[in-house]
Amino acid sequence: MGLRAEGGQPILTSESAVDAPSRTGQETLRLRAVVRGIVQGVGFRPFVHRLATELELTGWVNNSPQGVFVEVEGPPDRLREFLRRLETERPPHASIQSLEPSYLEPMGFEGFEVRESDESGPKTALILPDIATCPDCLREMLDPADRRHRYPFINCTHCGPRFSIIEALPYDRANTTMRRFTMCPACQAEYDDPSDRRFHAQPNACPVCGPRLALWSAEGEERAQGDEALLATCEAVRRSGIVALKGLGGFHLIADARDGDAVARLRTRKARDDKPFAIMLPSLEAVRDLCAVDEDEARLLRSPEAPITLLRRRSDASDGVADAVAPGNPQLGVMLPYTPLHHLLMRELGFAIVATSGNRSEEPICTDEREAVERLRGIADLFLVHDRPIARHVDDSVARVVAGREQVLRRARGYAPLPITLDGEVSPTLAVGAHLKCAVAVASGRQVFISQHIGDLETPQAVEALRRVMRDLPGLYEITPEVVACDAHPDYVSTHEAERLSPAPMRVQHHVAHVLACLAENAALGPALGVSWDGTGFGPDGTIWGGEFFHVTESGIDRVAHLRRFPLPGGDAAVREPRRSALGLLWSLTGGNIGKFSDLCRALSFSERELAVLRRSLERGINAPLTSSMGRLFDAVACLAGLREISHFEGQAAMELEHSISGAEGGSDCGFEISPPVDVTGPCVGTLDWGPLIEELIADRRRGVSAGSISDKFHRALVEAIVAVAGRVGEERVALTGGCFQNRRLTERAIERLREEGFRPLWHQRIPPNDGGIALGQILAAARRMRED
Repeated sequence: MGLRAEGGQPILTSESAVDAPSRTGQETLRLRAVVRGIVQGVGFRPFVHRLATELELTGWVNNSPQGVFVEVEGPPDRLREFLRRLETERPPHASIQSLEPSYLEPMGFEGFEVRESDESGPKTALILPDIATCPDCLREMLDPADRRHRYPFINCTHCGPRFSIIEALPYDRANTTMRRFTMCPACQAEYDDPSDRRFHAQPNACPVCGPRLALWSAEGEERAQGDEALLATCEAVRRSGIVALKGLGGFHLIADARDGDAVARLRTRKARDDKPFAIMLPSLEAVRDLCAVDEDEARLLRSPEAPITLLRRRSDASDGVADAVAPGNPQLGVMLPYTPLHHLLMRELGFAIVATSGNRSEEPICTDEREAVERLRGIADLFLVHDRPIARHVDDSVARVVAGREQVLRRARGYAPLPITLDGEVSPTLAVGAHLKCAVAVASGRQVFISQHIGDLETPQAVEALRRVMRDLPGLYEITPEVVACDAHPDYVSTHEAERLSPAPMRVQHHVAHVLACLAENAALGPALGVSWDGTGFGPDGTIWGGEFFHVTESGIDRVAHLRRFPLPGGDAAVREPRRSALGLLWSLTGGNIGKFSDLCRALSFSERELAVLRRSLERGINAPLTSSMGRLFDAVACLAGLREISHFEGQAAMELEHSISGAEGGSDCGFEISPPVDVTGPCVGTLDWGPLIEELIADRRRGVSAGSISDKFHRALVEAIVAVAGRVGEERVALTGGCFQNRRLTERAIERLREEGFRPLWHQRIPPNDGGIALGQILAAARRMRED
């Protein structure tokens, strides 16, 4: 047993790990301890040095690819105290996963030393994510008397780059992109001093010896350096300019968030229609001026992970951001400065800026300045760059608070590549994720390391990014996969990449992977009911799944219920056009006699020619695949409620349906009917028939009922359907997973109702409920299959 690095489980140190052998007198013993977990890059060795020195113990400590090795000699009572305090007083960002002590004959050490790292053996040490600037570094950077005053790359063992600069284990400067910067005598003295906060801080640097800023023109010609470059950047932003800024794990595109023209110009240049932009604000007080922020959300904003946090706009807020930042959206994605460069920038500007990924739509973010000049040509007016290389792209993470807990929606900076620790060991396995919101996972022993967000695999650049991560993540830990797992969809790019590595990859059904990921994150591998709702997943019956219920037991995983199927005229085009899902729903509801809803068909804004083509497609069953997708049902209801016919980004219609609910609207008890199974084999409690509910929602629309009331009724019906199926299956645990559970209202209502009925709901926290968590589920599915075999 041990700490789950993500999930907050208690750290385990057994009594035998703490108690030294009981002996008379105060004879000297030697304690050897192997400490595994997040113990590199967090100041753990200087902490051990200080603790051993305080207790007057002799010996040594060093890094290894497995973690930290310690040997100390002294009286048994002090050795016991040393072990106890290792856990209770560890550095704030350290996490001990296992502590393996043994007591040996003394060697006669003199003094205590930090030895050179040992690079032998398997690489199992945990790599820390990049950490937001700590208060001590921020104070020094703002102190005119400090030698790092206004230095945009200040860091220490408590903060700064980690995952974005490491190239190999162990975590030493020679194995990072900082090896090109030779430390000046002052920095070297800090690095060598065990009592200093920068003792063995691998990115340690200062204005004399470290990375430097430069401002480039749109053509890549240098315009300014150092602080002058920063001040010129601020002036460009004030004057409606768009600047590409090289940050921690890649580039941002920044602009004045108050300036509607600048934001609109950025949208046009980036080819990004309505999808909200993230903004950065200078302080928590400035965030509170714009948004409602509770205690949990404030903690999340100020956490070492410092993600983009989804917050509800205040209705009484003054004009702090232009409408074009998040058109028609009652929420804002907000982050605080998390690097020294961002802190300096925001202190100069003092207002909200757009800080969106430095890329073109559907491409991964740029990490190299010369690459950025080429790929962002025509988007950025200027480039604020630096000469510290970025080892791998790491986007900003996105999170929100759901039911009082943090829920990560995009897992990257601050979270990746921390592992999930399993209850049992698995064979070395590589999982390549899905097609959208792709992330990769690699497993060895009991650890599953999950990559940073890669994104949608829609462009050659995105595919190349996937290939790099598929090489990089196993390479860091020198894991040679024996098993490759992928999605069951034969046409996913990730599936093709898996086939390049293995002639027979393990194919995992998409929604099963969702359920197993949720159960693994919650350390609850069954029995359970899994509710897996999203937009699209390949079903083994040849239909498109997405509104699924699974019964998970030790002996198997059975699909026990699903949404009533309906056709999608135009296939994939329905993802971009909710009106197509609505038309398919009406077609299925009437058995093809859609004349009954001629008024609604006209409201879908199809031309006569388009409608004729789609009717022929539905009649003949050509390019009109059947689906049980809850995501497409959300789209259809959003369209029928009069909210959206065509979407400009994934999930837009469903988001607007959720946001249309202004409060506790109330409504009738009309919901889904659960009919006997009609189209699946094996154990099944039924099909969720949406027919009666949709007919009532249509009647509401014709009576002029508001979209918010229609949406509220729909959400309530969904929650009661979950409770009803849970009652039939009879398992205490109910896992809520899939992209539909990014919907906060749906998730929180389901949690509340399940608890009221005596169930134990499980939901995602640090692993995304969307396809960013699929790779973890693929690992679990592959492990189950191998055990069965």
